[in-house]
Amino acid sequence: MSGTSDAVKIIDYLGSIGDTRIIATTTTSYGAELASDAGADEVLVGGLGVDAMVDVIHQKQVDLLLDATHPFASQATKTAIEAAKTAEICYMRFERPAIPEQTIKKLHLVDDFEEASQKAIELIRETKNRRVMHLAGVSTLPQVLENISPQNLIVRVLPAVYSIKKCLELGIPSENIVAMQGTFSSDFNRVLMAEFNVDVIITKESGESGGTLSKLDAAAQLEIPVVMVKRPVISKLEESTVYSDIDDLIVAVKSLKTDQA
Repeated sequence: MSGTSDAVKIIDYLGSIGDTRIIATTTTSYGAELASDAGADEVLVGGLGVDAMVDVIHQKQVDLLLDATHPFASQATKTAIEAAKTAEICYMRFERPAIPEQTIKKLHLVDDFEEASQKAIELIRETKNRRVMHLAGVSTLPQVLENISPQNLIVRVLPAVYSIKKCLELGIPSENIVAMQGTFSSDFNRVLMAEFNVDVIITKESGESGGTLSKLDAAAQLEIPVVMVKRPVISKLEESTVYSDIDDLIVAVKSLKTDQA
């Protein structure tokens, strides 16, 4: 299960293991292109429910379901665990490491995006510009807009038609939309935050590979408060094998192939 930068690296590593066929699933055509370029033998585009995933497992004779989805894609992970259990195959989870505990001033941790918007409103109440920069993806915007006016929200989203169209439908002014692909350096983030003269940042704990540290560092340099949504807790993972190091994961996959041989 692909769709992240970590998954692309894992596919590349898996390709070096002899006699291994890699079937990747993604929810976007862009993710499919990345998975294919990384070496996936086949890519399935679109979200899969438990039954559909079990069908794929049986049809493709899958031996291992490797879940490398985003830490916030909790429903996808729950589906994967259930599908692997139903199909009686091995399940492994790769979860990018969480960022080290920070001592950054003005960092506010919350449980969800509605709470994030409430906290942001509280923080900007006494500021001059009352501008919030949202760095957490287009899918979380509806919850944030429950409390924050679209005119006060600067959003950075993927340069995709869907993302930009969704922003406009939600009432975000075009001049408040920054459409860019990739993770960015602290310097770049700092310049962007300063250029828009924002008072508060909303983001999520996506790990270092998701660019979280560079966002926090940039905001700290500008002394801008950050409201960060914590990763969802998935209780079903307590009974699953979870790796946060790609090398360790590949060793486990090789060991599984040896046992099956």
